[in-house]
Amino acid sequence: MTIKSGDAERRAAFAVADLMVAAARTAPKGCGVDEIETFIIEGNDKDLLAGHMKDIAKETGEDFYERDGINVDNSHCVVIIGVKNEPLGLTNCSLCGFPDCAAMEKAGADCAFKVTDLGIAIGSAVSVAADHRIDNRVLFSAGKGAMRMGLFSEKVRVCFGIPLGVNGKSLFYDRSEQ
Repeated sequence: MTIKSGDAERRAAFAVADLMVAAARTAPKGCGVDEIETFIIEGNDKDLLAGHMKDIAKETGEDFYERDGINVDNSHCVVIIGVKNEPLGLTNCSLCGFPDCAAMEKAGADCAFKVTDLGIAIGSAVSVAADHRIDNRVLFSAGKGAMRMGLFSEKVRVCFGIPLGVNGKSLFYDRSEQ
């Protein structure tokens, strides 16, 4: 059997996406409490995600959503990582800017531990992609599109998307300053 490079490259992107999800899961979490949610998006769902991103560009006038939606269109798949806003119930923490978790929840703010957990999980995931030489970029805009898709449980309010590509030149290299 002969496998064409395009097929092998696509399979590599998906294999790395699986490893990225595992890396996000095993990344260290505050107090050891894991509230990370992950997805791998491909095919029609990837098209839907890109469409939501382009719709946001039209609604907001922010051109970078369109640019990023095109990057998603041109990628093999997208890893989506979010975190539930489930405060740890600590007293005298105030890392979020509020005196305690109850005040933070009342204000509708996000737990600083959870947002930090998300950042560490994303860092772990993209390091896997880098270790395997799979082009990627962390996109706030893809996270916003994923929220519109309703992928996450209702407690997730912060998420990011990481499109993956295998090309002769990175999809994410020559990006206009939109």
